[in-house]
Amino acid sequence: MLLPALFLILGLVLGFLTNITIPDVYANYLSIAVLAALDTLFGGIRTQLEGKFDQSVFVSGFFFNVSLAALLAFIGVQLGIDLYLAAIFAFGVRLFNNMAIIRRVLLEKHRIKKNN
Repeated sequence: MLLPALFLILGLVLGFLTNITIPDVYANYLSIAVLAALDTLFGGIRTQLEGKFDQSVFVSGFFFNVSLAALLAFIGVQLGIDLYLAAIFAFGVRLFNNMAIIRRVLLEKHRIKKNN
């Protein structure tokens, strides 16, 4: 569980220390890719806490989610509609759901530890 959190912190530090700007054309793609990556990261943390973590599922899910989100954004741009909003909604709901489950699992582990 420490490895995903470590790489999240490392990525944030590198992002804040560098002065790289993303062109506005790619803003929709990047926002969806980041949201999909965060969804996968918190899903991995959740499954690790539940004792069901599978590295191959995590890695394949990461690349699949990011690719699918980028594809939805691309198709939306080609059609002239904001199709990326559907991906933002779906990944946002999953992200908050994963965070709620992580919170419940940690609270339950704390209660068990406190009672023992």
